[in-house]
Amino acid sequence: MINRERVYIDMDGVLVNLESEINLWFGNHPHLKERYKDCPDEIPGLFRNPYPLEGAVDAIKQLSECGKYELVIATAAPWGNPEAAMDKRYWIERYFGPLFKKQMVITHRKNLLIGDYLIDDKLSNGAADFDGTLLRFGWNYETKVWNEYRTWKHILKELL
Repeated sequence: MINRERVYIDMDGVLVNLESEINLWFGNHPHLKERYKDCPDEIPGLFRNPYPLEGAVDAIKQLSECGKYELVIATAAPWGNPEAAMDKRYWIERYFGPLFKKQMVITHRKNLLIGDYLIDDKLSNGAADFDGTLLRFGWNYETKVWNEYRTWKHILKELL
């Protein structure tokens, strides 16, 4: 067996354009905005059909095809929305087919993962304490600043 470096990939804000999906949902359901404004990740069905972030699907395919990495999804599912875990799995299958079959970890403790890289947009859910190299991706909606790796092109430049 070839010894490959393990890369964990977060979903929301890294692969998935969740912010756009939340804005769309609130636009279509203004009467429920007050109910979910402080906990949009608890919206039923929110995680099933959002669009991927620009360049995400192609970048993952390039990382897979290069053969240097074992790719694993590492995502958290909101505790108040247990269907989110299932919806996230369906999303992965929709955009990546069998690429991540049995290569998906749902956790609020990314610091327990053993691997070489974690691509994540936030420091929460244990990402800040990941033992490998954390590649901070995209827009950080919590601090309202760009992370070091703004796009998937920047990630590919680092890993390929």
